[in-house]
Amino acid sequence: MSVDVLLGLQWGDEGKGKIVDFLAPQYNVVARFQGGPNAGHTLVFDGQKHVLHQIPSGIFHAHISNIIGNGVVLDPIIFKKEIDGLLARNVGVFDNLIISKRTFLIVPTHRLLDAASETQKGDAKIGSTLKGIGPAYQDKYARHALRVGDILSKNFADFYAKLLKKHKELLDSFGYDYSHLPALEEEFFAAIEFLKRFQIAEVEYTINKSISEGKAILAEGAQGALLDIDFGSYPFVTSSSTMAAGACTGLGVAPRHIGEVYGIFKAYCTRVGSGPFPTELNDEIGEQIRVAGSEFGSTTGRPRRTGWLDLPALKYACMINGATQLLMMKADVLNDFDEIKICTHYELPDGEITDELPMDLSPESVQPVYTTLPGWKTDICGIKEFDALPQTLKQYITFIEEQVNVPITLISVGPDRVQTIIKHPELLSL
Repeated sequence: MSVDVLLGLQWGDEGKGKIVDFLAPQYNVVARFQGGPNAGHTLVFDGQKHVLHQIPSGIFHAHISNIIGNGVVLDPIIFKKEIDGLLARNVGVFDNLIISKRTFLIVPTHRLLDAASETQKGDAKIGSTLKGIGPAYQDKYARHALRVGDILSKNFADFYAKLLKKHKELLDSFGYDYSHLPALEEEFFAAIEFLKRFQIAEVEYTINKSISEGKAILAEGAQGALLDIDFGSYPFVTSSSTMAAGACTGLGVAPRHIGEVYGIFKAYCTRVGSGPFPTELNDEIGEQIRVAGSEFGSTTGRPRRTGWLDLPALKYACMINGATQLLMMKADVLNDFDEIKICTHYELPDGEITDELPMDLSPESVQPVYTTLPGWKTDICGIKEFDALPQTLKQYITFIEEQVNVPITLISVGPDRVQTIIKHPELLSL
């Protein structure tokens, strides 16, 4: 069997949690391959909302093995709070959750360094979630970070003290007050002891054994393609590889084992934090989309910026990820619009029109060129079959497919897992 990859094709918040939960029953393994507690995957079923930050979205299915891979940075404190929330809902976690020994740890001073760095940047801040993600990945690549496997060592306290010394020197250089650190450390070390109760293993062997046994595996990405450290709107990006290729390095899977690449996108665009956003709507239409779509961060609670669908960006994300099929989320949010715009090209400063995504997406460098399509002006939340969708929505879907040249196989018409329409069941293998 191959490893299918599910990832967002925009600036995150596309609805990955719902789709993983929807597809999960056909998989034996769901594995997170990058990111950390800055991710917020929202699932809604049986009338209840569930938000996962670090734990794979297959955790609600008892038959699924859930893996936290080496590409993830794990905050033990947030992990414990997540687990406590799941246990309160009688979700089994100890038998079907495995954590890689090579997963990197977020320590309390990572969060302090994140806050100190953002404060120092002032107006140039990137909009960090302040979860310590960036500093944790910095330590990873500087080669003095701590990993989950280290907590099993008798020398863990020494490893921690060595890293803490480096962090305190940095915090002192920022002039940052860390007098509250002892309270954070007390919570951290209690969470470390809790973490030891879980299966901690070399999961690259676990996953490759599952591949050889013919088990179905889904690699779950966090954030979105346009936030990738290499191909996103740098420097307003995350610190990890959010691409399909990141599943290989974040889990220990060879490229030849990658199968389907599910690309998730909203019927419009959103972005949290700073950074370029060519189709952003700073008007009443943008606010209407924000309210209708409940566009507030599941991790931070911050209002999301909103805008029309950006096809050059979507085509770019499909290209570099090798997306084999597209899953369109939140079509219902556009129910009330008479007309819907789609950005099909950019106009460059010299007047050239292009459908390619340039490195510089600032307003001075690109202006969106729109095509206007009729809206469907219908409540689609209760529709179950593709044929029953309004003709204008079908036209919207067909227009996107023709422009991007990738089939849309699933349309989400509401937050609940049952509010999902399959267009091509033969491609989704449901």
